[in-house]
Formats: sequence, structure tokens, C-alpha cells
Amino acid sequence: MAKHETEAQGLGTQVRQPEVGADIDYRALVSAVRDYAIFMLTPEGVVASWNDGAQRIKGYAPSEIIGKHFSVFYPPEVVKTGICEYELAVTSAEGRFEGEGYRVRKDGTQFWANVIITAVRDATGRLLGFAKVTRDLTERRLSEEALRESEQRVRLLVENVRDYALFMLDPEGRVASWNVGAERINGYSAQEVIGSSLARFYPPEDVRAGKPDLELRVASETGRFEEEGWRIRKDGTRFWANAILTAIRDANGELRGYAKVVRDLTERRKGDEERLRLIQAQEAVRLRDEFLSIAAHELRTPLTALLLQLQSMEKAKRSSPGPALRSARRLAGLVEMLLDVSRIATGRLELSKEDVDLVQLARDAIDRYSDEARRVGSEVLLEGDASVRGSWDALRLEQVFANLVGNALKYAAGSAVTIRVSGRDGEASFEVQDRGPGIGAEDLSRIFDRFERAAPSRHYGGLGLGLYIARQVVEAHGGTIGVHETPGGGATFSVVLPRA
Repeated sequence: MAKHETEAQGLGTQVRQPEVGADIDYRALVSAVRDYAIFMLTPEGVVASWNDGAQRIKGYAPSEIIGKHFSVFYPPEVVKTGICEYELAVTSAEGRFEGEGYRVRKDGTQFWANVIITAVRDATGRLLGFAKVTRDLTERRLSEEALRESEQRVRLLVENVRDYALFMLDPEGRVASWNVGAERINGYSAQEVIGSSLARFYPPEDVRAGKPDLELRVASETGRFEEEGWRIRKDGTRFWANAILTAIRDANGELRGYAKVVRDLTERRKGDEERLRLIQAQEAVRLRDEFLSIAAHELRTPLTALLLQLQSMEKAKRSSPGPALRSARRLAGLVEMLLDVSRIATGRLELSKEDVDLVQLARDAIDRYSDEARRVGSEVLLEGDASVRGSWDALRLEQVFANLVGNALKYAAGSAVTIRVSGRDGEASFEVQDRGPGIGAEDLSRIFDRFERAAPSRHYGGLGLGLYIARQVVEAHGGTIGVHETPGGGATFSVVLPRA
């Protein structure tokens, strides 16, 4: 060191750089942090040291807690589960333990805490005890760490904490100490970084703006500075960090340096951004559903009047409104689908249950689609029991039959369509089977979703809502609906309903 100073003086400037491994006032570093409870446990789990942060969070003075087992911090019912022994066993075996749960203060009140326990070993690997870091997450405030114990225990504790970067800066803002957590988060070894300016960890734009100097000045003037922002690792990648900078002063008030606590919150930030995107997507869906509901209601009134006029013309035989009437009825059906989607989205899909014959509903569906079946060259067959009765909403199940039969005639035009109805104790079921092109395996998981279809919309009309509404109606009855490939080609839709 003397040679180094002599060479520096020969250049006209006396420079004294901190040496790696030089004695660091670790007690001052940890004691200055009051937002974290940091303390040592013996290998048996007995409290061996206590810091200001621990007293502030838990309420015990050192004389009240040192020498007691750390189980006093846990609710009695939790202690009975053996959690204390489990945490120490895991820490001893794996090197660390992290968890969250309720802890108890001296006054009996409970708070939600994040706890990290780290095994502390000497150079031979002998277990000396455990370093425990507790953070009060009740108000989600980052804490400052502190311990009151011997210099050796503080040194071991600081060097073994891996989830936080804990390091000292000298009064000029140069790194004076470096722990394992700082190396893990920032990527630099102690040899590489000690003596470096705090600005080394900031993006170039923040350095140009004088942000590191501003933080040092605020901490010096007010005692503390806290913020969240981007930091730079050794490899040039960025991470989102929460940083607390605390001024360290001696008994005379002279500035001795700064304690810096940094935590990598990149994953939490990603989670926050993902939640924001989800909220925005949900709001977009809500606005879409609201628009569809308003549009459907606005279209319903003039459509009803148009249908009445066309039906009146048909009865009077003044003209042949057949094509117009069919188009109006189809449009009215689409409007009703949109209204049903709106009811489902707002939880207003109601059922009016009565005694219903499922076989009769199948016959009605065949009659309703008889003209369409003839037009596309398909035959609709009915098989199964003669009568299957249960308590259901007849109008809603008519929708299910109509959607399934209508889809079969649309997508499997020219092939036979078979409806099978059967009943057994407490349960009824029906199938609609076609011999069309079938449904690809990649489409099976989504065809019951809103506005989804297995075939491109340019080939077939519709909104892609029929199967979605069918599923909602069936599930509202407490039943299930599914689809599988028909042997020999085609698709088979199966519905199972409870009779009551």
C-alpha cells in the first residue's frame, strides 16, 4: 500500500483507493437500515442478535428477545405444525429458505411477512447459525436491514444474504464493500467493482442527467433516498430495481458514507405490466359486449316491425315476400344471438324450467329444419328412446337443438344427420351426428368460444356464436357438451343433462 501511495504522489496527486478485504464497518452498514429485521439464530434456532429494524417490526427490545427461540414470532397454531423445525432443516440442507406467512409481534398483532433464512458456515463448512431477514409486507414497503451483533456475525450475515445487494459507499459515492447478493444481482465481483463510482450501475441517460449525484445529495441532506428505476448489469442488460440509499453518520454527525440496499424487481414489474394488459383487454371486451347489446336492442324493434309487415304481405298474398322474409328471419336470429351473448356476459341468462320431453324437442327441430334439409340434400333422422322427460327450459334447449342441427346442415350439406336421444337414471343425453368433413384436432379446444368457428367465415356465414350459446345453455342446466370425430368421417356433438 505504501508503494502505491508513493507512486500516486509522484504523479502530483495523492490517491487512496479502498482495498478488497479491508475492514468495513459492517455494523454501521446494517444498523443504519431500519426497514428490515435482520438477526442471527444459533443452529438450534435461538435468537443470538437483534437489530433496530427487528425491534421496530416485531416490537421486542434486544434484552427481551435475545436467547429466546424464534418460534415466538409465529402464531401458536402454525408452531404446532412444525414449521420452525422445517424451515431450519430446509435451510441447513439447501443453504436458504424463503417463504411468506403471518408472523406475531410482541403485542400479539399479526402481520404478513416475507422471510429469507440463510445458513451461515465457516471456512470448514461448519454451521455457525442462520442469518434471518424479515420484511413486513403488510404495507408493501421495502425495508432497511440492520443488526446489533459482533463485527464477525455482521460480516457473515452481510456476506451470505443473496437476494439483496447490500454494499457501502464512501462519502464521494465510491463502492467500499460488496456482498454476494450485489454480485449476483449486478454481475460484478468485489475485485471488479470496489472503488468504482455509483454511476457505474446506471443507464447512460441517467448518468448524463446527474441522477447518481442527485441521489447522494438528497440522502446526505435528508438522511435517506428511495426510488425504483432501471439499473445496468455487468453484461449490459437492464433490470428494474428498488433502491434505498441511507446516509451513515458518526456520533458527531460527520458523514462516513452511505448504505445501499438494492432489490431486483424485474419479475414483479413484468407481472404488473401483464396485469395491466389483462385489465385493458377485459375493458375492451366489456366495451365490445356493451356495444353488441346496444346494437342488438336497437335493431330488434325495426326488425320486429319488418317481420310483421312481411308476414302480413305473405298472408294477404299481395306479393311474394319469401326471400325477404327468410332474410329478415335470419337477421332476427342473429340479433337474438347477440342479445343472448349480452345476457351471458352480464350473468342474466335465466332458465324457466318445466316438464319437457327431450324427444319432442328433437322432433320439433327436425320439423323446423325440414325445408333447409331438403334444400341442401340432407336427411335428418331420429333414433333412441320414445320419450325422455326431465325438468329443463324448453326454449333454451330448442336453441341448442337448433344450433347443432343447423350447423350439421351447414357444414355437412348433402350427408345424413342423425339425432339420438336416450335417458337413464337421473340423466338424459342426446347426440347430433353428421357425415361431413369433421373438425380438425387443432380446432376442438376453441369452437365453443365466442366468435370462433372451425371453418373460415368466407366459406360459411354466421357469427360463430351458436356453439358458444349452446355450451352456456347446457352448462346453465348443470350439463356438459362436447364433440368428437364420427367414425368414418364427420362430427358428433354430445350433450348430457341432469333430469332435475
